[in-house]
Amino acid sequence: MTPTPVGMRCPECMRQRTRVTRGVGEASLSATAPATFVLIALNAAAFLAEVASAQGGLGTGVGQSSAAVDFGLFGPFVAEGEVYRLVTSGFLHVSLIHIGFNMFALFFLGRLLEPAIGTVRFVGVYLASLLGGSFGALLLSPDSLTIGASGAVFGIFGATFVIARRRGVDDVARSIGVILLLNLAISFANPRISLGGHLGGLAAGLLCAAAIVAGERGMLGPNRIAAELIAMGAVAAFSVLGAVAVA
Repeated sequence: MTPTPVGMRCPECMRQRTRVTRGVGEASLSATAPATFVLIALNAAAFLAEVASAQGGLGTGVGQSSAAVDFGLFGPFVAEGEVYRLVTSGFLHVSLIHIGFNMFALFFLGRLLEPAIGTVRFVGVYLASLLGGSFGALLLSPDSLTIGASGAVFGIFGATFVIARRRGVDDVARSIGVILLLNLAISFANPRISLGGHLGGLAAGLLCAAAIVAGERGMLGPNRIAAELIAMGAVAAFSVLGAVAVA
């Protein structure tokens, strides 16, 4: 496999002679990875809402803004029925640096993974990883207010690593693996980071990638895309049920 501007392609595909035209018909980055850019835009919009509702504006207090408090992940509120926090918390961030790192990772990984597996499956991996991260965060620290897209991003990290290994893009897999291990080390070392959120998102992403690999190997029958999406939905549903149970 070889990384290309439109995802990861197999060596056989790369050897095919394809006429390339530039200009009017050329696909843009947003066209090859539309969900990636939509997700980045949603995170940016949510961060602006946080800034607007923070007493200190962009300078201080973003993580304690009314938006963060009302929509962040907090076990007791989830237990009272505010299950939407499992999703909304994944679009909020503590600071400009926090969202900057997460969106840079999403931009880098999304342009690799989304064209390689398709937008629908990419969104499935992202949402399942986000919910897996919420489950993990509540499992380890239910009484802490947790926000951030890191769980979803860790899931995309894991899925990209697995898909790259499966398709023979060893250079990409090694690079992603090193970055992932480094971030895991930081997660274990820094008590301010939601370790449960990162591990939960990573586990969900790996499970979703395993479903994709099983489908590509012919293990899920002729309607493999549907089967893969059902598997991702099962991961998401398990994460929601688990999160509510431990909240």
